[in-house]
Amino acid sequence: MTVPQPRGLAADADWFGTGAEALPDDADHSVLIGRIWDPSVDGPAPVAVRGGEVIDISHRFPTVRDICELPDPAATVAGLDGPRVGDFGEILANTGAANRDHNRPWLLAPVDLQALKAAGVTFPVSLIERVIEERARGDLALAADLRRRMLADIGADLHSLSPGSAEAEKLKDLLVAEGMWSQYLEVGIGPDAEIFTKGQILSAVGTAVPVGVLAASTWNNPEPEVVLIVQSSGRVVGATLGNDVNLRDVEGRSALLLPLAKDNNASCALGPLIRLFDERFGLEQVRELEVGLEVHGVDGFRLEAVSEMTQMSREPEALVRQLIGPHHHYPDGAALMLGTMFAPIQDRDRPGEGFTHKVDDVVRISCPSLGTLVNRVRHAEECEPWQFGVRDLMSNLARRELL
Repeated sequence: MTVPQPRGLAADADWFGTGAEALPDDADHSVLIGRIWDPSVDGPAPVAVRGGEVIDISHRFPTVRDICELPDPAATVAGLDGPRVGDFGEILANTGAANRDHNRPWLLAPVDLQALKAAGVTFPVSLIERVIEERARGDLALAADLRRRMLADIGADLHSLSPGSAEAEKLKDLLVAEGMWSQYLEVGIGPDAEIFTKGQILSAVGTAVPVGVLAASTWNNPEPEVVLIVQSSGRVVGATLGNDVNLRDVEGRSALLLPLAKDNNASCALGPLIRLFDERFGLEQVRELEVGLEVHGVDGFRLEAVSEMTQMSREPEALVRQLIGPHHHYPDGAALMLGTMFAPIQDRDRPGEGFTHKVDDVVRISCPSLGTLVNRVRHAEECEPWQFGVRDLMSNLARRELL
């Protein structure tokens, strides 16, 4: 795939890109849904995007959750009509504007009542980096040394190893004998996947807005991921892009600090839209996707990489089965991040210290079939506070007589 070229420094007015760049390459043949904030009703509204036009479908489905629970969401949405809200590019521009016009609509994260979940250590490269984090305990210099020694001992290519297999058990025994076993290797090659809560319902942010890292963190990075939209039944009905922002120094000190490393204000970005599964796009295509990452800093730093979903150590369906089933129910469905192979180690400031974010970094996550999610890095404490919760949503929908 072609990684989109940067549009300039983070301070530029169009740092978040254009509507055409945000949409899938085959947007005219995609069934796309999302959410906007509609100032006329002082609340969110599910929308469909067709031909660059944004159509309000809240009169039929007050929440995105309601759409995703349908027997055939894509077919239903494709046949829906509704009032035109505006041009997608114009709404995107208002979303990311330095001085947003609060009398006009703007984009939100494309999910609402779905649980925000994430799978970790699903790529071999990510697996190795998590082990390094644990052993280095947030020390960048020690991490560089450990990385060199670990790759020499166990290698970087674990893709052919099936988690939970006899071969994986043999590797576990070998690593235990060598004093190299880790809880990250357990979830990477063991029978049980790491699936955790990324954020609270309605706390995700969308495209063209800041993502947050804690001001106290000195080692953090983006985690570009494909995100599955899962019904309460466990059926996958769509996909979008996500940034599972991670504080590597915090998680490296202790895996028990995962909630602090992962769940902070504006630390879960999803979007720009959900592509519903139809005859053109489904799980078969998801397994073949390539996801591009670009980080562009105001200091001139550039990082580009591409992740291939074919390199996952676990099948997407297997992760969904571990998420939801007779053992655990999600009556409003879930958005499941599938994990990332990105654990940037490119030096940014000093040799051997690797990568960490700086304020105003622009993070661009792209995939031809799903569009482009763009966010600018800020301290979580300074991002717009999350204040619109489930109680607010229910009250707003009731006032609009949509419940």
